[in-house]
Amino acid sequence: MTRQEIPYKIYLTESEMPQYWYNLRADMKNKPAPLLNPGTHQPMTAEELSGVFCEELVQQELDNDTREYPIPQEILDFYKMYRPSPLVRAYCLEKKLKTPAKIYYKFEGNNTSGSHKLNSAIAQAYYAKKQGLKGVTTETGAGQWGTALSMACAYFELDCKVYMVKVSYEQKPFRREVMRVYGASVTPSPSMTTQVGRKILEEHPGTTGSLGCAISEAVETAVGNPGYRYVLGSVLNQVLLHQSVIGMETKIAMDKYDIHPDIIIGCAGGGSNLGGLIAPFMGEKLRGEADYRFIAVEPASCPSLTRGVFAYDFADTGMVCPLAKMYTLGSDFIPAPNHAGGLRYHGMSPILSQLYDDGMMEAVSVPQTRVFEAAETFARVEGILPAPESSHAICAAIDEAVRCRETGEEKTILFGLTGTGYFDLVAYEKFHDGKMDDYVPTDEELASFRARLPRI
Repeated sequence: MTRQEIPYKIYLTESEMPQYWYNLRADMKNKPAPLLNPGTHQPMTAEELSGVFCEELVQQELDNDTREYPIPQEILDFYKMYRPSPLVRAYCLEKKLKTPAKIYYKFEGNNTSGSHKLNSAIAQAYYAKKQGLKGVTTETGAGQWGTALSMACAYFELDCKVYMVKVSYEQKPFRREVMRVYGASVTPSPSMTTQVGRKILEEHPGTTGSLGCAISEAVETAVGNPGYRYVLGSVLNQVLLHQSVIGMETKIAMDKYDIHPDIIIGCAGGGSNLGGLIAPFMGEKLRGEADYRFIAVEPASCPSLTRGVFAYDFADTGMVCPLAKMYTLGSDFIPAPNHAGGLRYHGMSPILSQLYDDGMMEAVSVPQTRVFEAAETFARVEGILPAPESSHAICAAIDEAVRCRETGEEKTILFGLTGTGYFDLVAYEKFHDGKMDDYVPTDEELASFRARLPRI
């Protein structure tokens, strides 16, 4: 198919939109290990999980067998406000790089939250409302998830309490204010408002926080307030299920124009974006129907896949959440205050961790100055200012395109552009002013955290 026949932006019609979420676990030979009760080390039951999560979300979390989940009509109606998101051919980036590779990106930033997070936020808010709850609690790193959840809760008239990682709370005040516009209360984490927050501050005075800290506070608040449940923006099986709408749309759009990606790339913090993007493609690979190369890209300052261990660990720093088997750096690992706040999590999705351990996907880590160089290159030719998180995928996509230029291979590259960076201008300022460093934890530091992993 010629360049002229493939538009810059490929949209689906309403009739072509996916009507179900795809559960990747149904096609996995090796299922992700079950969540364990932190006290008994036995698999968590639905009854136990229902004290923290919404009941229908618990069923989705535990279901390894149902391949397709019909999307409720109320959620489909909400999706129509900003979905389908465009699949874009990066012609200008290809020209800039002088590469024979064809580059596509799925752009998830065309909604007020500025990211893909709204896909799961509206689903989790819907199930909370359906259950008759008063509200939900959550954590947020860079703020995209908190913003998305506050929007979803406003839509369903639910209270929303957000614990925002302190470094991001301070770096990104405008993201915080968007959450407040939608009615959420936003607390910098760790805080003095919870028992676990006070304990973390006592042990680590002056800490800039982490997603693990914020999760602990959000869970404590949910459990301690009748009519509330905790919701999470990444890592969990249920979240990757909802985010499969990204990959489903992408697959339908590519099939429409007979496009077959050779390499599929996504940034990886907890795994929601990457897991959602690759889901239907990975399903084909698992079923032996097609082959793809998958690359997870993470920050060098928080390298859970590339330098972590595959083991059971707490999902939070306060050690109150269930144990998950995942690639982890240790639940008390607090990463350097880099500017990709959404990727500053100590562990990786159990689904992606299992796939990585099975050799079904690759992982690379990149320092943040290289990430911002790639972001600036992309912004100057493609006209979108990308989020720092998304720019990890951009960096790896550029590397692969340059490799194609050097070898002459005409590969087709697909990456996820998870969101926009218009609330990340403090980070861009530090990059331009030469005040950004590339901190990478030492082997000795990581070994000290691994030594404190729970013994299962």
